[in-house]
Amino acid sequence: MGKAETALGNHSDRLNAINIFPVADGDTGTNLYVTVRAAARAVSAGGDQPAQMDVGAVLATAGQAAMEEARGNSGTLLSVFLTAAAEPLAGHTRLTSTLLAAALNRAQIRAWSALSDPVPGTMLSVMEAAAQAAAAVDAGQNGDDSNHALGLALDAAVEAALAAVIHTEDQLAALTSAHVVDAGGVGMLLILDCLRSAILGEELQSELLDGLHGYDVSDPHIHTAMPDDDGVEVMCTISLSPLNAATLRQRLDEIGESVIMSQVGSGPDSEGNYRWRVHVHVPEGEPAVEIIRSLGEPANISISELALPRDPAADAVNSSGHER
Repeated sequence: MGKAETALGNHSDRLNAINIFPVADGDTGTNLYVTVRAAARAVSAGGDQPAQMDVGAVLATAGQAAMEEARGNSGTLLSVFLTAAAEPLAGHTRLTSTLLAAALNRAQIRAWSALSDPVPGTMLSVMEAAAQAAAAVDAGQNGDDSNHALGLALDAAVEAALAAVIHTEDQLAALTSAHVVDAGGVGMLLILDCLRSAILGEELQSELLDGLHGYDVSDPHIHTAMPDDDGVEVMCTISLSPLNAATLRQRLDEIGESVIMSQVGSGPDSEGNYRWRVHVHVPEGEPAVEIIRSLGEPANISISELALPRDPAADAVNSSGHER
């Protein structure tokens, strides 16, 4: 997680610059960085890990922390990815190509299902491509659990993620028009390469980003030329029964967009309620908050404007997590 925190910190400005989908608010890099930072700090707080650490438990800790402090669409989907990837790894002290394939597959399925209206050409497509590539390599290894087989699966996952990032420009009209790739997809590519680097003990592949449309340092902040997006982003954590969670998703779908709901943790409380992380874009915050409060008591609720002053020379981040 430390590698990912550093990489996203170094690249947050460029990711912000090409962030135009689903809204051109220039904060994908910031949101991913803040979310990964929460995950990294949670792992670090656990102190020195034993040599035979439970890989799934460590990743679950990271995912839980990320979910609690997730920012934006990209941060929320990343936290879903981390928590889901941890599940097949629970109880294992060593990663293999088979476990990697299972973790990536579980994670991409959960991320797709968290969104009410998932869209190809985003970080979801990058997750899916990486998972399919790792699974294909593992299938050809005949159960080989060596580090060599794991390395092949990791290489394939990153290579497929890069191809998926390049393809995003052709999948979404907004990206095609602006001649850029998807910011969240690039962020996911960086995270996967950090995973590869950490596991294999190799350097990050800086050349991965060479030539990505819109990603040269000399390019302007693409999002600053896009029309302002009205409305706000509402996020919170709330305990709900499965029925009330389904009701909340339906009612938020009726008034807003980019609805993401995912469980925080794996089990219910004594009353049968599960904790959920909720994200939605709506014209006004109060109606969404009223709907949420009608079904439970939200915690960590935040309301952030989608359209903010767009001056790349201004302060990088405001108190809500959106780039200024």
